[in-house]
Amino acid sequence: MLRVMIVDDHPVVREGLRGMLEADPGITVVGEAASGDEAVVRAGDLAPDVILMDLRMPGGDGVSATSRILAARPESRVVVLTTYETDADIVRAVEAGAAGYLLKDTSRADLLAAIAAAARGETVLSPSVATKLVTRMRAPAVESLSPRETEVLALVARGLTNAEIGRALFISETTVKTHLLRVFGKLGVSDRTAAVTTALDRGLLTR
Repeated sequence: MLRVMIVDDHPVVREGLRGMLEADPGITVVGEAASGDEAVVRAGDLAPDVILMDLRMPGGDGVSATSRILAARPESRVVVLTTYETDADIVRAVEAGAAGYLLKDTSRADLLAAIAAAARGETVLSPSVATKLVTRMRAPAVESLSPRETEVLALVARGLTNAEIGRALFISETTVKTHLLRVFGKLGVSDRTAAVTTALDRGLLTR
């Protein structure tokens, strides 16, 4: 009997998952948590074999909770179950030690199979997530942004104009444009909006 814990800040999601999982005779849902911080405490108390972990929650996010849970209880397996599949989210979850990354549109059969596989120590990924990881591995290394380029792009993300960025950083508007052109080249984009979106996806900027 596999012991599973559900972590999600939406009660309706937790209830739906509990009903879906408990219909399987090989699974027992030992508990639930509505935040990352609560998940860390409950995982220590409940000793689950597999934890289904949402990513973005108030009161501690899923990545941080995953890292903390596995540091204290490495025998547990964490499978991320989320609606988000940006490169940055996937990489952060994997680096934190997650054994799997599934999207919430995963079928019941696939979810049950993934839980069983994770419990055996296997890695489980939604097809689209696996594709993103393979593409990322095959892509040439992305040149990192300099601290100043990151500062400029962060202000772009806040909606500031080039002139406003120049005043905020005590540099000329021409220098701002130069930094942005370098950012565009490094990220392979041609405009400010695409630069911000790409940087967020790659984890070069935080929301």
